[in-house]
Amino acid sequence: MATPANAPAAAAGSASRGKPTKTREYPLMSRRQVEGLIAQGRVVTIIDQFVVKLDGWLAYHPGGDKAIQHMVGRDATDEVTVLHSPEAKAQMTRYRIGRIEGHWRNFVPPIQGGKFRTLDEDSPDVDDAEDDETLRFFGASSPSDVSSREASPVFDTADNNIRRRHGAASVSSATSATDDAHDDKDMDGTAFLDSETRKQIRLDLDKYPTLDEETQGQIVHKYRLLDERIKVEGLYDCDYRAYAIEVIRYTLLFSGMLTFLRWGWYFLSAACLGCFWHQLVFTAHDAGHMGITHNFHVDTCIGIFIADFMGGLSIGWWKRNHNVHHIVTNSPEHDPDIEHLPFFAVSHRFLGNLTSSYYERVMEYDLAAKFFLSLQSYLYYPIMLFGRFNLYRLSWDHLIMGRGPKKGIAWWHRWLEVAGQVFFWAWFGYGIVYKSIPTNWDRFVFVIVSHMFQAPLHVQITLSHFAMSTADLGPHESFPQKMLRTTMDVDCPTWLDFFHGGLQFQVVHHMYPRIPRHNLRKTQRLIQEFCNDVGIPYALYGFVDGNKDVIGRLAEVSRQAAILAKCQKVAADHIQGGHRH
Repeated sequence: MATPANAPAAAAGSASRGKPTKTREYPLMSRRQVEGLIAQGRVVTIIDQFVVKLDGWLAYHPGGDKAIQHMVGRDATDEVTVLHSPEAKAQMTRYRIGRIEGHWRNFVPPIQGGKFRTLDEDSPDVDDAEDDETLRFFGASSPSDVSSREASPVFDTADNNIRRRHGAASVSSATSATDDAHDDKDMDGTAFLDSETRKQIRLDLDKYPTLDEETQGQIVHKYRLLDERIKVEGLYDCDYRAYAIEVIRYTLLFSGMLTFLRWGWYFLSAACLGCFWHQLVFTAHDAGHMGITHNFHVDTCIGIFIADFMGGLSIGWWKRNHNVHHIVTNSPEHDPDIEHLPFFAVSHRFLGNLTSSYYERVMEYDLAAKFFLSLQSYLYYPIMLFGRFNLYRLSWDHLIMGRGPKKGIAWWHRWLEVAGQVFFWAWFGYGIVYKSIPTNWDRFVFVIVSHMFQAPLHVQITLSHFAMSTADLGPHESFPQKMLRTTMDVDCPTWLDFFHGGLQFQVVHHMYPRIPRHNLRKTQRLIQEFCNDVGIPYALYGFVDGNKDVIGRLAEVSRQAAILAKCQKVAADHIQGGHRH
């Protein structure tokens, strides 16, 4: 039976099948009404000034349920537009239940810790309560004295009075801030972590445009105008001649692998296979974003053939993971692409036993994590050599546990992927490793060398985000500003683009994920003009300098971990001293 909330969507679906169709009039809904629906457990978001209830779509979404949950209570217009085809976006109109007027003030989604009141509750407004708490904390005299930043559900301790100054905050200032924390002998572990969070938020508020409605609104307006310009200039159109060159490269590498294998030159054969996989992943990434044919089913099949049949990796796992990454980029609690404990931590926040909303478990800062994090700047490259083995584990977990969509247009993807996994291990595991290589030692060397040649890929993947901000500036930061704040581009000559496979243009890609890879360099110039116009710094580093920044970030978190241990020891000594008196 359809509930009253479901009835408008059902009526819209029925109307779309009748002739002639009439333009549907949707009721005007207040923010309080939307909050009440979310408090009841409804999956409600805002798209193009319409209130959209996606409860019925959650189990069918090809990109997974987590991506939708992070948009509950928020204006998802930009995220939906850049991550979906026009056809997919048109399908969402069937779930409209109302409309809004004016600017929408985002809620913190439930999955991120947001609290909501049912319509019959008479508690203070969520925003007012958080603003009052901020005023008390900083001693401000009026709401105008504080920034419009929504309080973080985890840390509500940022100095909201700080205003943007021209120029970027230096790395040395962050280091000195850590040293200052070290000088405070009375600071316990929790206070130290909170202090580091405040400092990071201050640095970002100082470096980037303010979060008031007018400033962020202007950024969004110009961002959408730029999207239209990109369409007019044909940068969403795929150049298939470029993929012809890619296919030639793949064919040469795979042929080299087979030739050297036949000659018994197993090291060179493994190297060719590793390079083949390295290059092939870039096209799988393109297909996962529908950046080749722009047809969901065709690009999905291309992605499954490349990732599962030829590479042994699950494109379904990648989509579920990657879509969340594109929405909550560099969020320690929510972005699976930076959640790598016990081996790596790119933020001090991981030192506090964070709960991952993606993995739905606590990321324990245990003895193993303390050991690896103390050495992470030295272990970074060695661990990257074995990164592909972890991708196998994640792929198998996704397929065996059935974490992908089981209904809708993508229900069959899991079974095609399972067939792809069987095919991969048949040709690679049995046909190449077992049947074509005579000794166990040569088999071992072949597997290790072919997988170690994936290390540059894993460095390229992490390079774009590991050294960038992980601070939470709240739900009122616009989508384009957050992408620019958490992502860097890598500067390289045009002739080397094939080696990076588009990953050197991650800023451009995060701003407009469906732009075909071979058009990213042309789009970069437009993004840089946009950044100059709105006053957002554009992070562009050389490959060597970018790697230095990543190693520097890892070393900084290691220092913070050492300081945290000292703070905890001092606090424990104080407690023991108090017990003796």
